[in-house]
Amino acid sequence: MSSSTAKSAKDTNNKPSAVVADYNKFDNPKTKEYEFFGPLGALGVITGCSTIVFLWYFGCNESTGCNLPLTKLQWAQIGQGLKQTLLTFSTENIAFDSTVFGYYVCWFLWFAVLWYIAPGKVVKGVVLRNGQQLDYNLNGFSSMLITVVVGLGIYYQQGIAPFIWIADHYLQFVMSSLIFATGLALFVYLYSFRSTTTVSDVKVMLALGGNSENILYDFFIGRELNPRIFGGTFDIKYFCELRPGILGWALLNICFAIKQYDQIGYVTNSMWLAIIPQIVYCIDTLWFDDAVLTTMDIVTDGFGWMLAFGDLCWVPSMYCLQARFLSFHPVVHSSMFTWFVAILGFIGFMTFRLSNSEKNAFRRDPNQPSVRHLQYITTESGSKLLVSGWWGMARHINYTGDWFFGLAQCLATGFETPMTYFFAAYFLVLLLHRNSRDEHKCRHKYKKDWDVYCERVPYLFIPFII
Repeated sequence: MSSSTAKSAKDTNNKPSAVVADYNKFDNPKTKEYEFFGPLGALGVITGCSTIVFLWYFGCNESTGCNLPLTKLQWAQIGQGLKQTLLTFSTENIAFDSTVFGYYVCWFLWFAVLWYIAPGKVVKGVVLRNGQQLDYNLNGFSSMLITVVVGLGIYYQQGIAPFIWIADHYLQFVMSSLIFATGLALFVYLYSFRSTTTVSDVKVMLALGGNSENILYDFFIGRELNPRIFGGTFDIKYFCELRPGILGWALLNICFAIKQYDQIGYVTNSMWLAIIPQIVYCIDTLWFDDAVLTTMDIVTDGFGWMLAFGDLCWVPSMYCLQARFLSFHPVVHSSMFTWFVAILGFIGFMTFRLSNSEKNAFRRDPNQPSVRHLQYITTESGSKLLVSGWWGMARHINYTGDWFFGLAQCLATGFETPMTYFFAAYFLVLLLHRNSRDEHKCRHKYKKDWDVYCERVPYLFIPFII
């Protein structure tokens, strides 16, 4: 255990009993409103998303191609593949490989070890509804650097063979991540029924949206807000949000680029257009890992199947679709189109990064020189809402930049198939759903002040358009 983490745990355990009593002065009210259309919707998301990750593999690979509409033969191949993947619990299951599963567990445990030994700093999270602030270990970036060094060592010793092996076993890694994520979600659901946390006998804080007392729904949405183990030193939700899945996505991109190089002798400009922005995004996420501490995932949502699956399975398996497609279907673009896609991606990324940096800087200290010129309104609850700068343009300008950044990665695959544009379509739906959740939460929290804010910042995504 790193000294900073150990000190944090020790300090928390030594809190006076009066402080612990104050921390226990909160309620876990029963959830009265469902999201995702309740238990049936949760079941639909679980089965639907679990199927999609395999459907997109069997519908878009070297054998079936990646074309729409699918032929009868392609549908037959997809049906057979899904049957052997989702309905076969024997050695005939082509998607499960015990060796691959073992490697996946080692990947997860590797970052768990780095959580404790990699250099970084410990910061306080947001104030919870009991007045408590949890400590968070910010060493994701250093964990990535250590992992890169190890990866270079593997390449020096064994060449490109291990990376091609990973690309060739993509399907088995998807299945491994699905099984692991589901098992982890089941663990944290059952773990949430303990009476107190492992730190100072503070009672377990449940997510306000995950205490419906419906087993399926709470398992899906997440019952406990901040599940922690090992004396409160290991935050499962924050760890999964940034480590194994994000870096797994980057690793798969690299492996598919290496596979393309192995097959045709070079890496196409389309592959570079697809993977460089995504790897930059992963690096950016880990460099600004403190920014996630104020997001809805950390502050509001419990940790259940939705986040476990999203972090560990969906992100690495679906977000690398462009690189996977280009690994078996190389595309070479003209210089003009290459520059267009690169510039679009750059504009999208800078909009996303600068807007988020402005908001985070303002939240930390609204009087610091970089943001003190910004205009804002103060709500009755004391919150400050920005109405100038990036956030004066649109209420979710960061979503706009994020989406255009993702669209550019899809454009890297060309226009031969719409299947590689799944990310842009899905991401649009995701951001619209998040916008709906944000608007509902803020209108409930700020009441009339939200109407005033919307008058000052009337556009949701794109200034003067929408």
